[in-house]
Amino acid sequence: MREDLPVIVTEAVGDAAGRWDLAGEIPLDLLRGLGGKGLLCPEIATQFGGLGLTGRECGELTAHVGSLCSSLRSVMTSQGMGAWTIWRLGDRTQREHYLRRLTAGELAAVAFSEPDAGSDLSAMSTRIREDGDTLVVDGVKTWITASVYADLLVVFGRYGDGGAAVIVPATSPGVRRDPAQSPMGCRAAGHATVTLDAVRVPRTNLLGAAGQSLAMLTTIALTCGRLSVAWGCVGILRACLAAAAAHARDRRQFGVPIARHQLVARHLAELYVAERTATLACERASDCWDAGSPDQFTGAVLAKLVASRAAAQGAATAVQVLASAGAQDGHVVARAYRDAKLMEIIEGSNEVSQLILADRVMGVGG
Repeated sequence: MREDLPVIVTEAVGDAAGRWDLAGEIPLDLLRGLGGKGLLCPEIATQFGGLGLTGRECGELTAHVGSLCSSLRSVMTSQGMGAWTIWRLGDRTQREHYLRRLTAGELAAVAFSEPDAGSDLSAMSTRIREDGDTLVVDGVKTWITASVYADLLVVFGRYGDGGAAVIVPATSPGVRRDPAQSPMGCRAAGHATVTLDAVRVPRTNLLGAAGQSLAMLTTIALTCGRLSVAWGCVGILRACLAAAAAHARDRRQFGVPIARHQLVARHLAELYVAERTATLACERASDCWDAGSPDQFTGAVLAKLVASRAAAQGAATAVQVLASAGAQDGHVVARAYRDAKLMEIIEGSNEVSQLILADRVMGVGG
């Protein structure tokens, strides 16, 4: 990976992450600037204006972004999922048209979840139907990350007897975006409920794998998202470990730095073990991704489960070490504490991840 990429992101974020968290918004020009450098979907090939990073390289960059700002990392995950879906499901013309837009500064959001279809995406009720040379899209999507900022919505829904994904310009007539009010975590990630009321788009906006199994189509995008979230959790852990270690060195109680107290030292050791364990799980999953291994799907689920669980526990540990110093809203570990909990829910809850892994153990589905 180019050494300048983390530097570019670090300089763009500066010390603003806490302010973005409190305001619930990342400046749109900053997002477009990073997107125009290919940094929001760095795995996309250079022929489409991307950076062409490997899965491992993309993961490390994602972890770095996550260590700075989980809201920005969430936008990066959304952009990556949108781009990956277009790459996997689109035809040559669609790839050339849309991927170049996403590496030139336009932003994307992927719309899966609905009021009655979260963990159970088979209950999805959004409909995509043909009407002459156009498609008509009807449905309601909830908690759609980055949709407040998005120029393009990659909407999944039912299409005939199967499923499909369709590109919907966010400003199309019939599209309404209602921002989530006071989200607990990733407050600046642009979450919104997206209502699609008889939205019409050209038939050419239908991605090429239309009509196939809805479960298969969503798994393609979710695998990318789970891997990105897992690496983002590694970033959360690294930020928490750095903050806890610095505080434990400087804070003195009973005449010595608190790191000298065994129970505090145990907290630091546990944080280190959590970060290393999550990193190894993510590296293994990314290697499977790069190799095109059939294990990439299970590997992403495993990495997301391990890393999100570790991040939630690790963030709580960091708050414990910093105590009142880290309990102020906007502080890095206070943000991590709220953000990490959401990581146990999004892109498939930890309970769903456990069910998928249990099925793998029992050989269900091959």
